[in-house]
Amino acid sequence: MRILFMGTPAFAVPSLLEISKSFQVIGAVSQPDRPVGRGKKVKPPPVKESALKLGIEVFQPESKEELKEVTKKLKPDCIVVVAYGMILPKEVIYFPKYGSVNLHASLLPKYRGAAPIQRAIMSGERETGNTVMLINERMDAGDILSYEEESIKPEDNFYTLSERLSIKGAKLLKDTLEMWFSGEITPIAQKEEEATYAPPVTKEEFRICWKSEAQSVVDRIRGLYPNAFTIFRGSRIKVLSAEVVDSYGSEGEIIDRSKFVVACGDKAVEIKELISPKGKRMSGEEFVRGYKPQLGEKLNI
Repeated sequence: MRILFMGTPAFAVPSLLEISKSFQVIGAVSQPDRPVGRGKKVKPPPVKESALKLGIEVFQPESKEELKEVTKKLKPDCIVVVAYGMILPKEVIYFPKYGSVNLHASLLPKYRGAAPIQRAIMSGERETGNTVMLINERMDAGDILSYEEESIKPEDNFYTLSERLSIKGAKLLKDTLEMWFSGEITPIAQKEEEATYAPPVTKEEFRICWKSEAQSVVDRIRGLYPNAFTIFRGSRIKVLSAEVVDSYGSEGEIIDRSKFVVACGDKAVEIKELISPKGKRMSGEEFVRGYKPQLGEKLNI
């Protein structure tokens, strides 16, 4: 079976590796190389790096027209998409005999869109999963081929949950493709009335709002790991982990001498781990000892 794989970030790499063991991957399509990090050094996306190591030809179209040309040239039996980052034109979606199949990191129709893992954690969900579906012209609205549930643990953050879903999703995707190609699956339509959406995270959302309830603050820190931040004495602190504590004070106020405890809209949050203004990873207690925040001093809310 000739498969054209489309994916970009690290989340998609386990799927590429898994399906390349069972099928003929005739090409990998990924987003163009882009500048990353503080130095803005141009780097290839993880899928490109992995595909080249496997000896798979890589394509990085800049436009939908270029994507159409790649599809026509390679003539795949099926297109497999995992976090590619571009909406496919209909000429690409319906080109292969077995259609275009997508692995999406939620239990569809919940959390359709670009940020299902972040949004599920930020919303305080206790369960999520992976769905393999047929792609149609509407965002994440195609018929479902298979799904698998996954618990969201209290200690999970975006990184840990993404890693787990990517590995489990790769096996689910491979098994589903085998059954789809052999005619063992009847696609099931999604229930539109149950649909919810997961839009991309905006820059403004990374800033912690201490007016929110404490549990909401913790869930936001988990979901936006490692980029949620607050402002201390005019400098940015990235908050990596935190937990709710039964303490009270004015929103954004530091209310403990030995631990880094900050009052929220209801209770308070103890910051357990952070990245300091100087870029050093440290515990909340280490921060308190080193920076000596004063009781009553406020973080920017």
